[in-house]
Amino acid sequence: MSETPVTPKLRARARALWEAAGSPPDREDDYLERAKELAAMESNPEAGLEPNPLADGVVTPAERGQPVEEASLLDNLGEFPGSRRDQGRD
Repeated sequence: MSETPVTPKLRARARALWEAAGSPPDREDDYLERAKELAAMESNPEAGLEPNPLADGVVTPAERGQPVEEASLLDNLGEFPGSRRDQGRD
């Protein structure tokens, strides 16, 4: 695996990301890494993507007889029964 070279353009992008985040002190190197990752993703957008198993007529979990949860079950995720507010916040 080749590493993305640090160019002036990459440094400028990292600085723009850092400034957009409010210029946190002692974090410039983190934003340089983010800029490298973005450049690598842009240069090879298909990297790391797995093929869509449903695109080629693969059997879905429901077709295999596996239970599929209704989307409505996720509506109140994180809340406790009988509570009128999210317990994760004050």
